[in-house]
Parts: sequence; structure tokens; C-alpha cells
Amino acid sequence: MNKELIINSTASGVEIALLEDKKLVELHNEKTDATFGVGDIYLGKVKKLIPGLNAAFIDVGFEKDAFLHYTDLSPYARSILKFTQLCINDKSENSFDFSKFEVEPEIVKTGKINEVLGGRPNVLVQILKEPIAAKGPRLSCEISLPGRFVVLTPFNDIVAVSKKIHSNDERKRLQKIVEAIKQKNFGVIVRTAAEGKNTAELHEDLTALVNTWKAIEKNLRGAVAPAKILSEQTKATSMLRDLLTEDFNRIVVNEQNIYQDTKNYIQKIAPDKAEIVSFYQNGVSIFDNFGITKQVKSAFGKTVNLPSGAYLIIEHTEALHVIDVNSGYKSISNNQEENAMQTNMEAGEEIARQLRLRDIGGIIVVDFIDMKLPENKRKLQDAMDGFMRPDRARHAVLPISKFGIMQITRQRMRPEVNINTAEVCPTCNGTGKITSTVLLVDEIEKKMSYLITHQHKNLTLSVNPIVYSHLTKGWFFNSIKFNWNRKYKTKIKVSANNNLHLTEFQFFDQNEEEIKF
Repeated sequence: MNKELIINSTASGVEIALLEDKKLVELHNEKTDATFGVGDIYLGKVKKLIPGLNAAFIDVGFEKDAFLHYTDLSPYARSILKFTQLCINDKSENSFDFSKFEVEPEIVKTGKINEVLGGRPNVLVQILKEPIAAKGPRLSCEISLPGRFVVLTPFNDIVAVSKKIHSNDERKRLQKIVEAIKQKNFGVIVRTAAEGKNTAELHEDLTALVNTWKAIEKNLRGAVAPAKILSEQTKATSMLRDLLTEDFNRIVVNEQNIYQDTKNYIQKIAPDKAEIVSFYQNGVSIFDNFGITKQVKSAFGKTVNLPSGAYLIIEHTEALHVIDVNSGYKSISNNQEENAMQTNMEAGEEIARQLRLRDIGGIIVVDFIDMKLPENKRKLQDAMDGFMRPDRARHAVLPISKFGIMQITRQRMRPEVNINTAEVCPTCNGTGKITSTVLLVDEIEKKMSYLITHQHKNLTLSVNPIVYSHLTKGWFFNSIKFNWNRKYKTKIKVSANNNLHLTEFQFFDQNEEEIKF
């Protein structure tokens, strides 16, 4: 599979498109004025405790206070509070040795929020979910610093290896390496990308993350809540960190500074792939040139058409998303069950793409075309699991119910991507209404009469081809055009113009100059 990252810099921000085999699968938009991003670390101030929800509202500088639930506090919440206060009060230039930091006992899973945050202290938090609609950000105290091969989790000594690495021998090898090179008080999660990597590569990645933690210590000194302590990388580099694999073969950027930053980042993490970054300076829009604009227009509407003639209807309610699969006008065979199976397979692949592309989260209900054979339902279930596998968001696919309904849950980290693909109708200007066609001829004649009265002779009337047919239909002596000539005792020429909308018309004088009203 070929993967391409197309980065389009505009005045309002940066748009990032991920293509897999030329097909758009992810679209990210990073606005210039964006203040909150998933992964950003803040020093927050506890504003209000809500015992009924077992949660707290934290001021991190957003217009709405952020939400922190007890389950997101981290078992090491007391250690985080202690560490935060130590750093704020630390006046020295040198960072203290974190390996000698005394970690406090873990909090109980069934505890109360006011037992931990009762004094309304300043607390180090990380953005778990961006602000969505009128809600503030969702927070976590479980600080994690992601690298390319490992994720650093301070205040514990646990080493965990990604379950997506299936070889037991490889998992054990990676665990031994990390346990040997990590410092005390740092937990490490080994990512799938670490498979096959040597000690030097893992050590370099881990060292960079430890230095990031030291930067957090430094930024906390003397900080006053609310304050941003550390920003996550830009979306472009964070996507590269998470996505860059051997089959990633092209990155195209249309802005010089972003191009240079991206090239430097690739040079740092994967020097052998530095040549895949290229600078785009063609006159045509970068998204138009790579066919992204057209794909966005075809993929973000309420109706999504499939190559076979089948189509999806995607609708959003307050509680969930509903996707209806329709067979359309084409039949693959004379067998109804086979037709349903083939259409559902095609729809399933597109649905998995749509969930990634629009970043749809929460509960998704899919109404597939009814199939009678249980084995076909199992095949569709297995295929859907496969289609969803490349999705980085946590998700679960439930078996098809007896009503032909499949339920999918998908983690939502940011607001759903919702692009309005409709364009304002130039005839009705978006009102959905046009001048009554019954009155159109009367309106044309009214303006014609005015022009003839004001000494305009040999007029040419230009109209839409459909209106032209109406004005000239019938026998010559019975047409509306002839009746006008006879009524006004002058020659009136009527011409068809494809560029005019149904209710538009223009008058031209004998010098072929348009007459403005």
C-alpha cells in the first residue's frame, strides 16, 4: 500500500490529507489560532468539585472550564500533585534528579475526587479530548509522552509491550532492552513500530522523551495557573511520528517553512526516507492537483455513492450516527443473497473509510442490506474487522443482529470533520425558490414593452435553451415570439444561451450591446 501525506498551508491554517493508494482516508485541519490540542500539557487550577459526578472542573485558560473525572486522575495523582508543587516552588537553575523522586502510594480506584483534590490545588494535566461544541476540553492526569517507538509514562516503573507485536520472542526481547535502558520512576510502553528495532534506536527515542520531561520540569518553575507547559508537536509531525512506515512513500508540502521543518524531522527520525519530502510550487492548488478537493466534495455529503451503483446515507443524531446501505440500481447477479453480500462488502469498506475520514466517534449504527445466511453475516463481520484494522482510534465492531443491524463504537478525540459540500444555487441564491415559470413570460414581455416604448428597436432576447423552446414552439404563426413581433410591430430575435439559468434572460440592442436595467 502506498501512503502519501499532502500538506496544504493556507492563511487560516494547515490542511493535511492522508492518501492510501491515491484514496483519501484522513483529513486533518490545524487552524492558525488553535489554542488547544490533544496531548498538550497544562498547569490547571481546580475551580469546582462535583461529588455527584465524582469529577472536577479545571481552569486551563479555555472559555469553558475543562472536565476531569476521577477515573482520569491516574493512580499516581498524589505524586503528580507533589511533583507539580515542588517544581513551582523550585528556584534553582538545575533540574532535580527525577529518579530520586519519592513516589506517593497509589490512590484507590473507587475513591472520591474531593479526597485527592480537596484543597483545590494546582495540578498538571494533559488534554485528552479537544473542546467539542460548547464543552470544554476533557483532561487526564495520566501524563504520557509519545515517541516514535516508545511512550514515556512518568511516576511508575511498568514496562508494557504493544499487543500488536504477535511474536512472544520479540516482545520479550523488547521488554528486556527497555528495562535495561530506562531510568527509575519512568514507565515505558513499547509501540508496534519498535518491532525489530535495536537498542541504540530505542535508547535514542527514550532519551529524547526524558529530555522532554525535563523541559516540563523547567517550564513549571514559577508557573502560575492556568498556563500551557508543553505543546504537542504540530499535526504534520505528530502524524508522521505515528504513521511513518516503510510503505510511506511521499510527503508533499506547499509552504517553505513547513517543508523545511518536515524534512528536518524526517532526517532526524528516518534519515533513509528524507528524499520522500518534496516542495510543491505548481500554480494549481495542491489539493486540486492531487484530486483531494474532488474526493472531499464526493465523500462529505449526506449521500455517498459507491462504484457499483449502491450508496450510503449518513445521518447524525444527538445520540449516535446512523448509516443506511442501499443497493441502488445495479445487480451483480440474479441471486438476491449474493447481491446483498457483495453490496454489503463494498459498503463495509467505504464505511470504515468514512469513519476515519470524518473522524466519526461514539455509537455508529449501520443498517446493512438483509442477508438470510448466518455464514454471510459472519463473513461480513470478519471483513468489517479487517476494514477497521488500519484505524488508529480505539473501536469495537459488534456482530450483526437478527434485524441486519451492526453496531460500531469508535473513540472520538476531536470534533467530527463536517464539511458542507453543497453550493449555493445561483438561480435561487440558496432560498430553494425561483420565480414562477408561469409568470416568467409576463416578466420578459413587461421589460420588452418598456424598452420598445423607449425607442429600442431590433431587440435580441437571450434566454435559457428550455425557455427558448417554449417561446418558439408551435407553428411559426402561433409561437409566442411571433405574437410579440405582431403586437409590438417590430422584429424581436430570440437566442438560446446555455450559460443562463432557467429564469435568467438578457436583452441586447441592434449593436449587440447588453441593455442593463
